[in-house]
Amino acid sequence: MKLVYDGQCPMCRQYVRVQRIRRDLGKLELIDAREDSVVRDELTQLGIDLDEGFALQVGERWYHGSEALHRLSLMSTRSGLVNRGMAKLFASPARTARLYPPLKACRHLLLRLLRRSPIGNLRK
Repeated sequence: MKLVYDGQCPMCRQYVRVQRIRRDLGKLELIDAREDSVVRDELTQLGIDLDEGFALQVGERWYHGSEALHRLSLMSTRSGLVNRGMAKLFASPARTARLYPPLKACRHLLLRLLRRSPIGNLRK
């Protein structure tokens, strides 16, 4: 499993720092979307815009944005208050889809305030 996230976004960094995946599912590899990598190139080829959300690979399938957040909530442990809360909050795909746009807007605003450039993986 791989999770591609924005390493310059404080919200994203904090989320991946507290996220705990159940051990029986295997190890989650964290990949910074701002660094050149084979994985980033693959996502670009697939047309997945990393400025619009992180990407999660489970097996051969990629999930993006709210789908990725929902999948992570299903795979997370229920240990700790934050993981329990996130798992409950994002357990419903419909609720996650409704909550994701405001979260994404907060991320964009935060990056602008911090003067961080977009990831730009789909821009040439």
